Amino acid sequence: QVQVLESGGGSVQAGGSLRLSCVGSGIIYSSNCMGWFRQYPGKEREAVASIYRDGNAYYDDSVAGRFTISRDNTEDKVYLQMNNLKAEDTAVYYCAAGWVEQDANSWRNINEYVYWGQGAQVTVST
Repeated sequence: QVQVLESGGGSVQAGGSLRLSCVGSGIIYSSNCMGWFRQYPGKEREAVASIYRDGNAYYDDSVAGRFTISRDNTEDKVYLQMNNLKAEDTAVYYCAAGWVEQDANSWRNINEYVYWGQGAQVTVST
């Protein structure tokens, strides 16, 4: 059962921008950590960015400076603003929620997250 829902995926030219949104039924408000992950065909899901209730955010080096994660607890939403997109950003992006210890590594661990969305395809063409 999907308990968080992503939207905003699509196709864009390299250098362009997209914004992914994730909405939850009280899940985002009650979760201390929200994350965005992506998955390439045949590969394991990998962490892109996460944000905690206190606003602290963590980014993978591959997206730092180009992507921005934000959360709106009153609206129960999380966003991923993706700028200067590259072909290698093409993947299925997943929103996830959970109660994750805040440190340099835990946010990357998919096993720390309880709720997952169904995924949104992002395609970047050159």
